[in-house]
Amino acid sequence: MSVHDLSLHLVTDHRMPFADVVEIVDAAAGSGASIVQFRDKEASGRDLFDRVTVLADVIAGRAAFVVDDRVDVVLAARAAGARVDGVHLGQSDLPVVAARRLLGADALIGLTANTPAHFSAATHLPTGTVDYLGVGVIRATATKPDHPRALGIEGFAALAASAPLPCVAIGGIEVGDVAALRQAGAAGVAVVSAVSGADDPAAATRALREAWA
Repeated sequence: MSVHDLSLHLVTDHRMPFADVVEIVDAAAGSGASIVQFRDKEASGRDLFDRVTVLADVIAGRAAFVVDDRVDVVLAARAAGARVDGVHLGQSDLPVVAARRLLGADALIGLTANTPAHFSAATHLPTGTVDYLGVGVIRATATKPDHPRALGIEGFAALAASAPLPCVAIGGIEVGDVAALRQAGAAGVAVVSAVSGADDPAAATRALREAWA
């Protein structure tokens, strides 16, 4: 099981040109993002591999780097020498126990969980399988149109209180929500539009970091 700063995740926006994603990731990694999650559900395996290796070079260890869903791409990128710290998995992706076996004890592995059943299942996982739960959505968000019902901060607090693992809040989070989410038990916050949609992604990242502190 890995030890990472979970406080501020940038999740990339697949709707943007990759050149823009590279610039935003560079800005965020240099301005206080602790984890970058590359999410692109539409790219081919080859394109994902190419993009992951590019982003690993851009991040250059300034933040932890995880890939959404694709354990195979993580393994391939690592085999090519790229620094990729782990994976974030959804409920319908490769089982987290299998991912842990493939990626090893030091990998950073997150799991999306947003129902009591998900939390119950996470409770029964072997110790060290998952590092954190991604819990949301906090508010309705356009970046994931098929998201579950919004929890709000109170709903998040109720789930986090029963969670067997650190909980990272995600979904429509703005800088003004950060302190309340930390008070509600969040181990961190994950944002897409709050950084990627900002005129100045570096300044937006610093503002989120300061709000967390």
